[in-house]
Amino acid sequence: MAAARSRKRRLAELTVDEFLASGFDSESESEPEGAAGAEARAARGASRSPDGPDGSSSVRSPSSSRRKGRASEHKDQLSRLKDKDPEFYKFLQENDQSLLNFSDSDSSEDEEEQLHALPDMLEEASEEEGEEDEDGASRGLKGKKRGSTPVTLAMVERWKQAAQQHLTPRLFHEVVQAFRAAVTITQGDQEGAEASKFQVTDSAVFNALVTFCIRDLFGCLQKLLFGKTPKDSSRLLQPSSSPLWGKLRLDVKAYLSSVIQLVACVAEATVAAAVLQHIGSSVPYFLTFPKQCRMLLKRMVVLWSTGEETLRVLAFLVLVRVCRHQKDTFLSPVLKQMYITYVKNCKFTSPSTLPLIGFMQRTLTELLALDTSVAYQHAFLYIRQLAIHLRNAMTTRRKETHQSVYNWQFVHCLQLWCRVLSTICPNDTLQPLVYPLAQVILGCIKLVPTARFYPLRMHCVRALTLLSEGTGTFIPVLPFILEVFQQVDFNKKPGRMSSKPINFAVILKLSKVNLQEKAYRDGLVEQLYDLTLEYLHSQAHSIAFPELALPAVLQLKSFLRECKVANYCRQVRQLLEKVQENASHICSLRQRASFGVTNRQAVDDWEKRTREEGTPLTKYYSQWRKLRDREIQLEISGKERLEDLDFPEIKRRKLGDRKDEDRVEFKDLFELDSEEDAADFSERGAPRSSGAQQRVEEKDKDEDDEDEDDGSSSGQEEVSNSEDGGPDADAELAPRELWRLLAQGPEDELQDLQLSEED
Repeated sequence: MAAARSRKRRLAELTVDEFLASGFDSESESEPEGAAGAEARAARGASRSPDGPDGSSSVRSPSSSRRKGRASEHKDQLSRLKDKDPEFYKFLQENDQSLLNFSDSDSSEDEEEQLHALPDMLEEASEEEGEEDEDGASRGLKGKKRGSTPVTLAMVERWKQAAQQHLTPRLFHEVVQAFRAAVTITQGDQEGAEASKFQVTDSAVFNALVTFCIRDLFGCLQKLLFGKTPKDSSRLLQPSSSPLWGKLRLDVKAYLSSVIQLVACVAEATVAAAVLQHIGSSVPYFLTFPKQCRMLLKRMVVLWSTGEETLRVLAFLVLVRVCRHQKDTFLSPVLKQMYITYVKNCKFTSPSTLPLIGFMQRTLTELLALDTSVAYQHAFLYIRQLAIHLRNAMTTRRKETHQSVYNWQFVHCLQLWCRVLSTICPNDTLQPLVYPLAQVILGCIKLVPTARFYPLRMHCVRALTLLSEGTGTFIPVLPFILEVFQQVDFNKKPGRMSSKPINFAVILKLSKVNLQEKAYRDGLVEQLYDLTLEYLHSQAHSIAFPELALPAVLQLKSFLRECKVANYCRQVRQLLEKVQENASHICSLRQRASFGVTNRQAVDDWEKRTREEGTPLTKYYSQWRKLRDREIQLEISGKERLEDLDFPEIKRRKLGDRKDEDRVEFKDLFELDSEEDAADFSERGAPRSSGAQQRVEEKDKDEDDEDEDDGSSSGQEEVSNSEDGGPDADAELAPRELWRLLAQGPEDELQDLQLSEED
């Protein structure tokens, strides 16, 4: 003991260099010697090394002493810090007390825990466990080692019966895995099919599995999550509120992703409709997963714009249900995507696409009506874009800028926002947008006010009429209709005839050839009749209708005085009579009114009562509208029906072929005496027959190009020419043919019998 103390005193007197040169066994010598100390060192060494206490104590003791020496030195430094920098030491006491409470045992234990300690015995892993671990780690990269289980009809039937009796999370997991394997095959993902647990190769199994999942699986899942169905079916049940949701969440998420993929792959309309109905009932589950819900909305927008009619409606119902329950999250992006898709799909317009464009307008309007504040933001932005395009076209005056306005996309966007404002109004939020939208439409009409763009003017006038009637705002539409009566000369003889009428509903611009056709003026009179009647019908209940209709009455009377075409005058006269009848009716009701013009509330009540009672013009318009819609439907469906029907083709034989067949058939009845007569007959008969055919064709052309009177006169002239004879009449006739003509003789003439006085 005395030797140890003297050693310790000598070590304390050593410098750092002398200490490093002398060795690191000072700490081990300072420890108490004896049996207890030896046993503790042996136990510590045995626990650190598998070699036992023989070889580990001599190796581990220098490192442990070195760690403890560093710990004590650090503790001394902290104690000296209190004297050197008391402020910093006080800061450490307030903020990091654990740093000051530093001990040798804590440091050594922390450093020892960082070292890796080998176990006493190494365990040998089995081959099966190794395969499972490797498979779980690299399932997505290397594929599954074991083979996939093929799904059979018996398995699907067993799953179905078990699910109807009592669905369990394990059973639901197996069905979802099989469904994912089936959808993976439809996408052609061979690697994904090989990596899945199940494999579906038979079409009958695929149909049975998909039918089971779509029809029955989610009904059983609903019972598993919530037990009994709630009495209030309108209330949306949150699947996450169920206590079993934690076990089923991942499987439901995988199933919903597979359903979205299935919708994209299915080509049959009936199957797609069934899947969409299933999606509509599964909307609460989609709302639980935002990512899957966004994927679903993108797919539904595509089907809403390009799918079959039934699929469009079902996709829209899904969109409405999602946006109604989560307006803040999905309504604005869905409206933006739907509007962009609408603009893309209305680039071209035809009688077949016009109903689809109308469907998109009505459904977009219904979706915008869910939140008027969001609707105002979108309407303001897109109406402003239309106004910018119009301003550029008015300032630059180039063909390219005019085309950016005079196209179907621009016109259909104007019609959309007119429909939106007229449907949602009266609404204080959207009312400020009526004036700028009306100004944009009026500027579009005035941009190129020529006859070639009359069809575009008709579309703009209809949009303004709808906007004025729906919002109750007076818009001066009538001058743009009456202006056409003054600009077009309806008495001018048409330059050419057209076999089919012009459909103003699907065109924006007329060609120079169309302006010369009779069909153009016929269609123009019909359009002016329709537009004037529609606008005046929207104002028929107004107390100022007589003054409002006065310019129209004067213009129609002027047209009747100048126009010489009976068909045009008949239509305009009928319209004039209805307008005058309605004006006289309003005047008679107005004379019995007891309020003044300044009483706005009384005027509004009077107009409301007049609208409910009805006017002569509104009654006539309702009947005319039914007939007009029926004509349009027959026109659209009739064209499609005629294209679908397979009519037998009628082949017309040429006149020369017909003569040859008749000559062969009646050869025995009219035999010629000699070959010379036959040659003479062929020489003289063939030109005459071809000349007759040519005259018939010329007569048909003249009847198409001229009026009925001219056609009849030309027909008489041709008949007289044919009776007088053509260029062959002066030629010599064969004796037998001359005798035959003489035998026929002239036609019998009836003359009045005259009696003389002698008789």
